[in-house]
Amino acid sequence: MKLQELLQPLHLLVPYQGSNPEITSIENDNRKVQVGSLFICIKGYTVDGHDFADSAVKNGAAAVLAEKPLALSVPVIIVKDTTRAMAVLANTFYNHPTKKLQLIGITGTNGKTTTSHLIEKILSDANRTTGLIGTMYTKIGNLKIETKNTTPESLILQKRFHQMLENGVDTAIMEVSSHALHLGRVHGCDYDIAVFTNLTQDHLDYHKTMEDYRHAKSLLFSQLGNTFDADKPKFAVLNADDAASELYQKSTAAHVVTYGIDNEADFQARNIQITSAGTTFEIAMKDKRYFINMQLIGKFSIYNVLASVAAAFISNIPMEAIIQSIESVKGVDGRFELVNAGQDFTVIVDYAHTPDSLENVLKTIQSFATKRIFVIVGCGGDRDKTKRPLMAAISCQYASDPIFTSDNPRSEDPLAILKEMEDGVAGKSYITIPDRKEAIVTAINQAAAGDVILIAGKGHETYQIIGDNVYDFDDRVVAREAIEGR
Repeated sequence: MKLQELLQPLHLLVPYQGSNPEITSIENDNRKVQVGSLFICIKGYTVDGHDFADSAVKNGAAAVLAEKPLALSVPVIIVKDTTRAMAVLANTFYNHPTKKLQLIGITGTNGKTTTSHLIEKILSDANRTTGLIGTMYTKIGNLKIETKNTTPESLILQKRFHQMLENGVDTAIMEVSSHALHLGRVHGCDYDIAVFTNLTQDHLDYHKTMEDYRHAKSLLFSQLGNTFDADKPKFAVLNADDAASELYQKSTAAHVVTYGIDNEADFQARNIQITSAGTTFEIAMKDKRYFINMQLIGKFSIYNVLASVAAAFISNIPMEAIIQSIESVKGVDGRFELVNAGQDFTVIVDYAHTPDSLENVLKTIQSFATKRIFVIVGCGGDRDKTKRPLMAAISCQYASDPIFTSDNPRSEDPLAILKEMEDGVAGKSYITIPDRKEAIVTAINQAAAGDVILIAGKGHETYQIIGDNVYDFDDRVVAREAIEGR
């Protein structure tokens, strides 16, 4: 694509009359620049891409997009905000891929990963060719690609959608984080269905207040557009039991579909029965009733399933097929995942890393546990500090044997993080073991028949970040080895 053609969507705000080289790729990392690339200078939190423009030119960049004049031997196009412009140019370069896909976005504090995987499972079983973008990986057909962020930046995102089309994908499902919405990473994404799971405390290190956090998520629904297209209708799928849904309903012109348990909804769960083996309930949809007997456990799982059922139904999948898919799901990696090595006690690994998600999981365990409940829990460094005493308090409230340990301390002192957790439970019974492996081994060695151990916070993660180092660490592997070593 010629440079002038690529820049055209920026319109009169970016007048450009210079040379017109062929642009073969767009990059914002100078190390990935090749001959013919357009290099975009992005100001990051730690580095400024403008400082690497000269290196990009030496690597073959045909042009540079910047926010200030640069003395370079190639055309330099000046814009006010290179991050915003990058979303436009990426969408143009990859020929607006989401206009040719059904795109489903899921946002919320908890449940995004499980809900996205459930929707993907249902649609795949219905012979859709799917793509998935989220916390654990990006999936394009049968290909899996490691991801750095829950929602990639706009340049990577549009490239992935383009790759999906090249591989025959017709439906893409993605997790949409509040950071991505606030930073504009999803600008240019033509969503057809936007799903809201729930809103509870998280990311206040970034958003500062719950009001700002709630507003950031509303952007997904406002960005569904303001028109009504019969050929490609837009839907907002909202949790009727979460107060934030009122704002999101007002934020969108799209058709609103609701789901819930406690409040009346288009898809409402009734007659719920939860056991250690699974969950049964009925979905009431207008005058119809559908019975589900699933292997997933807990009230929070019901919410994830209801959201997925609603999204699949408005994607024209028959309810009978939806239910069959849901009932076949054994679980999602790191989400209430059982570790079974023949022991006579239960070990569960879960990604619960917010006060609400931890409380939900522990309440579910309480509903079937008959003996002691161990919880191994920590809090991430360089993240919302205000939730640390809350996580500790919830652990002491719902577990008989809380063990506080390290999560991903990152640049913070692990002992300082643990001290902030302990400040929330003065006078309560708990033990602190900073080394995460030692904490897991201790709980497993102390467990007796019938006890339940919850290892919370990291879920599917296969690493631990301490300082600037990333170490191999998988709660599931460590737990299994500890069980076998008893």
